[in-house]
Amino acid sequence: MAEKLVLIDGNSIIYRAFFALPLLNNDKGVYTNAVYGFTTMLMRILEEEKPTHMLVAFDAGKTTFRHKTYKEYKGGRQKTPPELSEQFPLMKELLDAFQIKHYQLEQYEADDIIGTLSAQGNKNKWDVTVISGDKDLLQLVSDQVSVSLTKKGISEVEKYTPDYMKNKMEISPEQIIDLKALMGDKSDNIPGVPGVGEKTATKLLKEFETLEEVYNHIDEVSGKKLKENLVAHKDDAFMSKDLVTINCDSPIEVAADELTYDGYQPANVSAAFKDLGFQSLLSRVEGESLESEDSKAEMKEIEFTLLDQVKEEIFTGKEALVVEMISENYHTGEINGFGIANEENKYFIPKNVALNSDVFKKWAEDSSKLKYVFDAKKTLVALLRNNIHIKGITFDMLLTSYLLNPSENNHDIPAIGNRYGMTDVLFDEEVYGKGAKLKAPELDMLAEHVVRKTRTLFSLKDEMEEELKKNEQYELCKELEMPLALILGEMEHQGVLVDVNRLTEMGDDLKERLKELENEIYELAGEEFNVNSPKQLGPILFEKLKLPVIKKTKTGYSTAADVLEKLEGEHEIIPKLLIYRQLGKLQSTYIVGLLKVVNNDTSKIHTTFNQALTQTGRLSSIEPNLQNIPIRLEEGRKIRQAFVPANKDWIMFAADYSQIELRVLAHIAGDEKLISAFNNDLDIHTQTAMDVFHVNEDEVTANMRRQAKAVNFGIVYGISDYGLSQNLGITRKEAKQFIDRYFESYPGVKTYMEDIVQEAKHKGYVSTLMKRRRYLPEITSRNFNLRSFAERTAMNTPIQGSAADIIKKAMIDLDGKLKEEKLKARMLLQVHDELILEAPKGEIDKLKEIVPAMMEGTFDLTVPLKVDYAFGDSWFDAK
Repeated sequence: MAEKLVLIDGNSIIYRAFFALPLLNNDKGVYTNAVYGFTTMLMRILEEEKPTHMLVAFDAGKTTFRHKTYKEYKGGRQKTPPELSEQFPLMKELLDAFQIKHYQLEQYEADDIIGTLSAQGNKNKWDVTVISGDKDLLQLVSDQVSVSLTKKGISEVEKYTPDYMKNKMEISPEQIIDLKALMGDKSDNIPGVPGVGEKTATKLLKEFETLEEVYNHIDEVSGKKLKENLVAHKDDAFMSKDLVTINCDSPIEVAADELTYDGYQPANVSAAFKDLGFQSLLSRVEGESLESEDSKAEMKEIEFTLLDQVKEEIFTGKEALVVEMISENYHTGEINGFGIANEENKYFIPKNVALNSDVFKKWAEDSSKLKYVFDAKKTLVALLRNNIHIKGITFDMLLTSYLLNPSENNHDIPAIGNRYGMTDVLFDEEVYGKGAKLKAPELDMLAEHVVRKTRTLFSLKDEMEEELKKNEQYELCKELEMPLALILGEMEHQGVLVDVNRLTEMGDDLKERLKELENEIYELAGEEFNVNSPKQLGPILFEKLKLPVIKKTKTGYSTAADVLEKLEGEHEIIPKLLIYRQLGKLQSTYIVGLLKVVNNDTSKIHTTFNQALTQTGRLSSIEPNLQNIPIRLEEGRKIRQAFVPANKDWIMFAADYSQIELRVLAHIAGDEKLISAFNNDLDIHTQTAMDVFHVNEDEVTANMRRQAKAVNFGIVYGISDYGLSQNLGITRKEAKQFIDRYFESYPGVKTYMEDIVQEAKHKGYVSTLMKRRRYLPEITSRNFNLRSFAERTAMNTPIQGSAADIIKKAMIDLDGKLKEEKLKARMLLQVHDELILEAPKGEIDKLKEIVPAMMEGTFDLTVPLKVDYAFGDSWFDAK
């Protein structure tokens, strides 16, 4: 097979990816849009180019040998946004996972590395492909070397060969240097000759071939002004030529023949994708077993009893229990069996044996019999579905592991066991398969696997609890997370009633509205077409209606949302298309999607709350995600009309914290002005606008308050000037001024931000008010980008995490009060800072008294916690 060398300009591609994609971050709060864009392009390159040798080149720093020639080289460039800077280390880690070499060299640019290696490949008669967004690299094109330039973003490339360049640009690769010397380059601050653009430069080179020949025949140049400029700026032109010439003999320490690429290990890339949150890319890499065949062979035999009858004498009063379910959805999945382990013995109980046993039910419901489980919430719900209400759970391995290792992605029993040196337990994928191949094995194999997991759970209980105590997190686990798990389990099992008829009616209404919009779009377009087809929509917008082309893809014109938003003022068809898409998503994702998951027997929806996922401690909701029903559109808000009380003459009651994160910030930072504003019940966004804009209260405009609100919440999330500028549509300079003025107004906040970073450097972690930890090993990294991200995380985690802990404690307090008062009211949902309950109408007055009191009094801050509430016949009305 012929040798194929692929060289990628890392800085160019990651920059383009960053600005081509919206600012995205994963569940850890890490920005990933540039890495994601780079990765999608990288995978396409691997598929299409099939390289035998490969390297990604990066710039080493701001200063290069070219600055000795011209100190203003690249002087006009804006500072790299921190949201992009922190992604470079992630990109390099991902390249390592792909087993792709990357390289940088002090005082040299990525171009020089690529130029030197492409020259080696050219000499070896290899097929060389260079991928970049920088036209300077076209000077490398030869019979052996092609350069693929990204076009508007990174979704497609244009491949340049000598013939293609001659046809498209009318010049040869060698003339690119002279072209750039004449026309200059604003992006790199290369002067060139004033008044000479690409067209004029090309004309000169077609006539005189080289820069030197242009000046050798300067008297033959037509155009008085052009000639004057060429003469006056001759030195600039030749200096520019030096600057744009790629050094193809750089002192690099890698050689082309050392860049062999043999492909990647799917398991390594899959693990990296999971860590970054690239779920949509996982299907593109093949999964691999997490354990080798050798490790399986080394597993020691385990003794256990397979029970056909449950007897009281098997229980000692301290048992580990594993309720095994192959399905991840424990609301619908079947139990496959039970594992029991104690100091003396280990047992496997087949499903039917346990569920038909009065002895098992009595033991499970006896609170004096202590149980150690893997996931208390899952265990509770799975057994409640089978009319067993388990009690006596005193240890939850999942929550304990999550608190001890919040940055870990895998908290399954085998993964936890491996971390503690217990490796003789297989991962579920190895026993059950995965995806479409998921199935239960023979009973003996199933029983052994479950028993091994149960034994691991029992064995590690004491050691893990000691770690909690050492970390001062024992109370956090025992008094917050574990009680909450059981409350959440009951909420999930209870479910929320859905008025299926109302939801169906909404779907019909949306279909009708979509049809009306379709007709309006047809009228504006002058013809009928498939509105949902980009292939058909593109020509309508950009050929027929002559709208400016923003971006192209492989298959034609881009009609993505960001493109349409930029065109909004160009034609009245655009707003119609945008609302059509929003309503279409409501219809497909939320109307049709919710109807699919309604329980046919009860007409209820049973969501699943993720309690051991985010590093800040916030809950999330899946299958379906009821925390994310869009409410910006009226049609989205109305979807909540379908969520109704389970009983006649009951109401929905909603209560939410007002600005809880800003109140936590005031408390943690101890800023007197911020504390005073909340204690005097001032509108904090108006107050901030007054401070930032130096105006009186009556002079604060709606736009000023909006900008102040963005700054207030941005500070909580560690926003940068770039991030704020994107949010508000202003310049980075203006955004920086806003942030600076904020810190001038609230110096206590600035001091807190500085102090918490120092504390994180000293301890290696930050904590919430309730001792939840987030470890930040990168806080002392020599790498500026890694360190900057860790510093930003150190600032915002105590705020977000404390707010999450407070609402969790409020749920426990409220649940206890409702039971103490013997009320029928019950919690149904938690949506970020909001709690949703259902209750008999006769309990409204009691709820109006109890709910705010419990939520506002759950934690003592230096500023008051404030709760707003409402109630009505549906979730929508309880606003």
